[in-house]
Amino acid sequence: MKLLRLNALSAHSELPATAVTLGNFDGVHLGHQEMIKQLQQIASEQNLKTLVMIFEPQPLEFFQAHDAPPRISSLREKVEYLTELGIDYIVIAKFDNHFRSLSAAEFAQILKEKLHAQSLVLGDDFHFGKNRQGNSAFLKQYGFNVTNLNTILLDGERVSSTRIRQTLQAGDLQLAAKLLGRPYSITGRVQYGDQIGRTLNFPTINVRLNRHKPCLSGIYGVDVLCETTSLSAKVKAENSNKKGIAGYHPTSLFGAGHVGTRPAIKQVQPEWRLEVHFPEVSANLYGLLMRVTFLNYLHGEKNYPSLEALKAGIDDDVEKLLAFRQDTPNFPF
Repeated sequence: MKLLRLNALSAHSELPATAVTLGNFDGVHLGHQEMIKQLQQIASEQNLKTLVMIFEPQPLEFFQAHDAPPRISSLREKVEYLTELGIDYIVIAKFDNHFRSLSAAEFAQILKEKLHAQSLVLGDDFHFGKNRQGNSAFLKQYGFNVTNLNTILLDGERVSSTRIRQTLQAGDLQLAAKLLGRPYSITGRVQYGDQIGRTLNFPTINVRLNRHKPCLSGIYGVDVLCETTSLSAKVKAENSNKKGIAGYHPTSLFGAGHVGTRPAIKQVQPEWRLEVHFPEVSANLYGLLMRVTFLNYLHGEKNYPSLEALKAGIDDDVEKLLAFRQDTPNFPF
C-alpha cells in the first residue's frame, strides 16, 4: 500500500490507471468492505490499481467542529484497516474551504488527472462538489465507468457508520462487532496523564484517542495488545511479581477500561480520556502503541460524590470485570 496526500499530487501525477472509491470510511465496516471487494473485482477485470480517497477531517467535523458526530476510527486506524484489505493506494484529501468549494467539474477533473481514475465504485446516494451538485450520472457523462453499490443490510437494517455509533453508545459490543466485521477497538500511544489513579491505588495508562470525541463511554472489560512489542513480556520483564491478568491473545493483557470525561474529578476543562487499569501490574508503558479492544460493557460513566466513593466504585468495577474474565476463558465473540 502507498499512502499519498492529494495536495502533493501534480496535475498529471505518476499514478497508474486506477479504480477508485471515496468517502469517509469511518469504521471501515461491512458496507465499506463490500465496496472494497467490488473495487478489487473491477480493478482485476480491467487491469487497474485500486485507490481509496478518504477525507480528513471528515466533512461534518469541518462544518460542525466538536458538535460533529463522534468518530468510530481515527485516520491511522482507517489506513490500517484499508491496508489489511489489500488496497494499492490510499489518498488523503484535506477537507477545507478550498476543497468544499470545488465544482462538480473541478472535482471530476481531480479524479481524472490526479488520480487517473477510469472506474468508480460509489454508494447508492453519492453526491459531491459545491452544493452537492455532482452525482453518479454526472460522472458517467464525464466519461467514467461508474458502479453503484446497493445498501448492505444486517438483520434487515442498513449497515452504516451512524448505526454503529448508536450501537456502541448503547453498549451493544457484540452487534457492533457484527456490523464492523471485527470487535471494536481504539489504537493510540500511552501518554502522561494527571496520575490521579495512583492516589486511589488504581494506576492507569492514558491512551491517546486521536479524535475529537469517542463514540462510546463508560466502563468496559478490555483486551490490550501492544502493536510494537509483547505487552505480557514487557510487563513480566519489568516486574516478575506482577505479571497482570492474561488477555485473550498470547501477548495481550486484560484490563478495566474507562472512556469518559471523569465527572467525579474536579477539572478546569473536562476532556475525553481512554484509561485502562491493569490489575496486578506495575510497569512503565509510556510511549507504547496500544490497541484496546472492547469486550464487555459494564455500565455508563458515574458521577461519584467523593474520591472515597469513586475508589469504592472502581474497586467494585474491577472485581466484576475480573469475574467476567474468569467466566470467559475464550474470546467472548
